[in-house]
Amino acid sequence: MVFAHPYFLLLLLLLPVFAWLKGGRGAAPAFLYSSLNLVQGLTGLRRSQAGNFLAALRWLVLAASIIALAQPRLAKSTTQVKASGIDIVVALDLSGSMNTPDYIVGGQGVSRFNMAKSVLKKFVAERPDDRIGLVVFAAQAFIASPMTLDHDYLLDNIERLEIGTINSDATAIGDGLTTALNRLRNVQSKSKIIVLMTDGGNNSGKIDPITATQAAQALGVKIYTIGLGNRDIVQRMGLPAGFLPDYDMLEQISQMTGAKSYHGDNSEKLRNIYDEINKMEKTEAVVNKYTQFKELFPGILAAGAALLLLEITLGQTIFRRLP
Repeated sequence: MVFAHPYFLLLLLLLPVFAWLKGGRGAAPAFLYSSLNLVQGLTGLRRSQAGNFLAALRWLVLAASIIALAQPRLAKSTTQVKASGIDIVVALDLSGSMNTPDYIVGGQGVSRFNMAKSVLKKFVAERPDDRIGLVVFAAQAFIASPMTLDHDYLLDNIERLEIGTINSDATAIGDGLTTALNRLRNVQSKSKIIVLMTDGGNNSGKIDPITATQAAQALGVKIYTIGLGNRDIVQRMGLPAGFLPDYDMLEQISQMTGAKSYHGDNSEKLRNIYDEINKMEKTEAVVNKYTQFKELFPGILAAGAALLLLEITLGQTIFRRLP
């Protein structure tokens, strides 16, 4: 057991002093007699201890209150967390073409967006010790989640994403990369990576993707790129070439930063891509301890209140004194 504010315990040292001062001062007698002969027949009676008992209860109440002020707590659990030292920002395309259902899962067509969310959530779950952030982009780029170790919060934000949340009429890859890079700019870590997931080419935004990549080079940030979309199904659906990723650009972005580019053109390959990234991006772990506490002061306050109620009740009933 530890105390959040142990210095309050010094007040306990004052209780014996106050008890001694109170006892030394004494209390006025209840009755005055002109002669002891009047009470000679009562001298064999033992002195009642009721007053001492009530006083003890009162001192216990004060002691309990002081202990509660010190905020005692029990170590409920201690866990060791291995922080890998890797900071990751995922840049996810939310343009309208991400609704194209060209992934087949269980014989059913699944949209690129839903497939990307599924594998992304699995990737997050498999890297519990990394800080991960999320940037989404279409015609503009926005931060969907700051970099965090609270992956439940991150997963909730991923689940809430929908096409149309932002202007989905275009794809600003350069702006998405720049927004992700800004999350990593001032972060101190052993490794910084961006995972870019897109199904098209850059056709919007203020910053060219190669310019953003050059900035990533200068900051030592790797950019893994994943192109989404199945060429065969897109052709069968009669969709234009703009519904497929610009693989040459994605390859250039990854090569410039010392990372890899992937063609995620079917569900199995897309799942394996994240598994491969997960295996490659490993660094030496640093062990930190996190302790959860169970607070005890509410119970001690309740016990003190119960003792105070008992002292008042007894003082007004069976231990009641004559005035």
